[in-house]
Amino acid sequence: MPLAEREISYLSQDQIKNFLYTLSKSTVRNRALFTVAYWRGLRASEVGLMQVGDWKEDSGRLYVRRLKGSNSGEYKVSPAEVTALRTWIKIRGLSAGPMFPSTRGGPISRQRLHNLMKELCLTAGIGPPVNHCHVLRHSIAVHLAEKGVDVAVIQDWLGHRDISSTMVYVRITNVARDRAADFMYSTIEPTGHNLEPKVPQSSRPRFKTK
Repeated sequence: MPLAEREISYLSQDQIKNFLYTLSKSTVRNRALFTVAYWRGLRASEVGLMQVGDWKEDSGRLYVRRLKGSNSGEYKVSPAEVTALRTWIKIRGLSAGPMFPSTRGGPISRQRLHNLMKELCLTAGIGPPVNHCHVLRHSIAVHLAEKGVDVAVIQDWLGHRDISSTMVYVRITNVARDRAADFMYSTIEPTGHNLEPKVPQSSRPRFKTK
């Protein structure tokens, strides 16, 4: 079913604050993993694609590998991501391989990520239907739209090739619409808005006089 035809589940601003607060008390790996997953709008399978070499600490940039026909690219990351990744790299080391390896050395699995997400959400007081990994991708998209970020920027942020995929998130919030309305209402002075409408002579009520 196309995204536009089904309801989108995402974390509210308060819920993401609770989630990130819970995350701050988790392991160093989990903090780095889910902080990046939220801010980069990653699918669970895209977390496993991330390599140590994708992180450019000197410039604070991260190469994001996308799936499902989305556009990959290098992005300047948030201060929270910089801190989380720097702390994690000190523990993980710079040896080549997945940024977030499993105990067997391969990339962390989608199932493991979903289980971790449910555990973190349970601690944060967040239940279904917003306690799965993909909700983080939906959340950053909606939060950007709520801040009035241009739709083209959100499209690039998520790696969408088709802007119609991005518009699904933009339609959830009326922030941009309201700003446009406020701008128009403040700059365009309507004419005749304070004039009483003229009533045709024939339609005026007639009163009998004594």
